[in-house]
Amino acid sequence: MTGDNAKRNLEFKPGLEGVPVTLSGISFVDGLNGILEYRGIPITDLANHSSFVETSYLLIWGHLPNEQELKDFEHEIRYHRRIKYRIRDMMKCFPETGHPMDALQACAAALGLFYSRRALDNPQYIRDAVVRLLAKIPTMVAAFDMMRKGNDPIQPRDDLDYSANFLYMLTEREPDPLSAQVFDICLTLHAEHTINASTFSARVTASTLTDPYAVIASAVGTLAGPLHGGANEEVLTMLEEIGSVENVRPYVEKCIETKSKIMGFGHRVYKVKDPRSTILQNLAEKLFEKFGHDEYYEIALELEKVVHEKMGQKGIYANVDFYSGLVYRKLGIPSDLFTPIFAIARVAGWLAHWKEQLNENRIYRPTQIYTGSHNAEYVSLHERPTGNDRDSVNF
Repeated sequence: MTGDNAKRNLEFKPGLEGVPVTLSGISFVDGLNGILEYRGIPITDLANHSSFVETSYLLIWGHLPNEQELKDFEHEIRYHRRIKYRIRDMMKCFPETGHPMDALQACAAALGLFYSRRALDNPQYIRDAVVRLLAKIPTMVAAFDMMRKGNDPIQPRDDLDYSANFLYMLTEREPDPLSAQVFDICLTLHAEHTINASTFSARVTASTLTDPYAVIASAVGTLAGPLHGGANEEVLTMLEEIGSVENVRPYVEKCIETKSKIMGFGHRVYKVKDPRSTILQNLAEKLFEKFGHDEYYEIALELEKVVHEKMGQKGIYANVDFYSGLVYRKLGIPSDLFTPIFAIARVAGWLAHWKEQLNENRIYRPTQIYTGSHNAEYVSLHERPTGNDRDSVNF
């Protein structure tokens, strides 16, 4: 290895871990002290006092809206919830067994066929795209869930707010006010979290100056991966597998022994308990108090206790996924919709990064460290090895 190559290898960070890739004023995380802020405002304050639509406005436009700005924004979103009938007919052709995230990615991309003019220097185009995506993504998720069951999609109701309307479209029943409030807080908690995989995907796609619908479709596809979205669904599977409080400690000890991942614990950034997890735990308890206890909750409490005892010194604590699945379960949401709901919330953050990327855009073009050979010989077709011989031949 040459000196230059050795130096470059020292700079290589698998997965770009800890490597800054942009300057951003959207959100801030202090993983050592458990701090998450949107535009400088602590997440606890937004969860206690804001709404998801107001928080979306804050993230995308950079400031809290005044009364008229919020009223106008909410009005626009309410009256853009419906989707084109051609998109609805396209969804009818999707297989019932298809995953909702795949359906969502296809539908988000399809929006570009109807609305993409790529007028990225036009403020009204940007505003319209923001409104359409925030408004229509929940409708698409709910519509696919109904159609895969053989039912017609439920039309949105203009008299219901953002979160209540989504829950209504899932069941055609107006949700209890507490359920709608809890769900709205969940969306706020998941709206943004700096440069995670899907947000980075969104920024890379945005840097090519493609349309925002392709940007969101790209981010949805990234979120669908099991290493990013879907962990809260796997937490419920884990709790079911554990089965009882008595089985928790043996389960954790076995995971440690086999070096298996315990779902809902650990985070690339947080080395203390995720502040969103604390809020979600409180929300779960509110739901249990009103609608009845969940048998999995006692298992979850014991699991958090044992993991803290065994692994807390390594900075492994409950993350945002640990309690969110229990909240969605109590709200009656199917488990395979957990990740699409993550996407509904994160659209706000993705759009904020799309808009920020446009401000001082430069297309992403990272480099690589080449590890292959040089001046390799071209071997003619009839001389190339076949089958098992290939492994023993060095081209």
